[in-house]
Amino acid sequence: MSEIKSSSSIEDAITTADPYHNKGTSYLHTTPTSYPASGAVVTPISLATTFIQTTPGRPTNDADPNSFGLGYEYSRTGNPTRGAFERALAQAESAQYAVAFSSGSAATSAVIHLLQSGDEVLCVDDVYGGTQRYFRRVVGPRMNISFKFLDVNDLALLEANLKETKAKLLWLETPTNPTLRVSDISQCALLAKKYGCLLCVDNTFCSPYFQNPLVHGADIVVHSVTKYIGGHSDVVMGVVCANDEEIYKQLRFIQNGVGAVPSPFDCFLAQRGLKTLHVRMEAAARNAFAIALFLQDHDAVAKVVYPGLPSHPQHEIAKRQQLGYGAMITFYCKGGRDQSAIILQNLKIFALAESLGAVESLAECPSLMTHASVPSDQRQILGIDDTLIRLSVGIESCRDLVNDLKKALDAAALTL
Repeated sequence: MSEIKSSSSIEDAITTADPYHNKGTSYLHTTPTSYPASGAVVTPISLATTFIQTTPGRPTNDADPNSFGLGYEYSRTGNPTRGAFERALAQAESAQYAVAFSSGSAATSAVIHLLQSGDEVLCVDDVYGGTQRYFRRVVGPRMNISFKFLDVNDLALLEANLKETKAKLLWLETPTNPTLRVSDISQCALLAKKYGCLLCVDNTFCSPYFQNPLVHGADIVVHSVTKYIGGHSDVVMGVVCANDEEIYKQLRFIQNGVGAVPSPFDCFLAQRGLKTLHVRMEAAARNAFAIALFLQDHDAVAKVVYPGLPSHPQHEIAKRQQLGYGAMITFYCKGGRDQSAIILQNLKIFALAESLGAVESLAECPSLMTHASVPSDQRQILGIDDTLIRLSVGIESCRDLVNDLKKALDAAALTL
């Protein structure tokens, strides 16, 4: 190994060693960095459901920053391990506040609880299947809150609907699931504010590493922590982030009142996952870019959708508002349902499974799996057909992943 001989080469070495946008330290270190009672350098798992009070009605240890000045009385209301995760995630998302929930769906529900009966919501039409199912089949008919699904990339259409409906909430996913459409958060935020509407962005696909919607003007950010933040397919959680204190107070009240809180052990796992988010996201995104290029060249592939490709319709928006293009790829195979099934059944490293964002690579057919609950006519409009395959690219050897896909695609090509 050659010796470092000049200050310029030292600087080059530092730059090469840290391709993580100077984010790694903040993911690992949230004050306090150790716990006085034991000196532990990782967050202890506090399983207690209740906490001793020295004076009736006064919670314990309100000086602990993980209690947010409220102390501890009952673990649904506040828990030291959960508080540590919430503070770390807020720091990662460039937010003042973060409130954790027992799933991404519970986090979505908490945002909806900010609304009143009779309110209207505008939502991106290509939204996660579980979210649209909850909006269409639970909230709409049971809570008297109306939803309109539209192409938010048509800014004139968006403004017309904001003006006409007087919507209280605009719900975005960017990139969307599964067609990876990218929306301009800043433009949507300007329009939402013009008409007194809150903007909530589901940032699950990018994670806090590649995108921070609050920086671009969003009011609320939602994550399925189950995905990239947890990162290991072993925890189900959600989180809501915000900068506005009044929104935060309402979310904290909803968290306690509804009680959809994550377990202390899940919070420990999620915080541990957060500590390696920057390393995992860079590795997975590098793999994804190479795989996207490979897919473009294969004869069994009709179309590849990946924000990092210049062919992506919103490539320039992604380039401007994201720090990277992520590790999700959508592609359409040639043929039909039979060919997509052949591809998925011949994969050996990519697992045929729902979910995404973990260290292992996953593949699925959304029309039959994650988005089967979306009405068929709506799937047709959005382009979610049986030839669409969604890949969640992990951090395995890139060559192994490419070879795995090649064998599966070659098998499908023989039937065309």
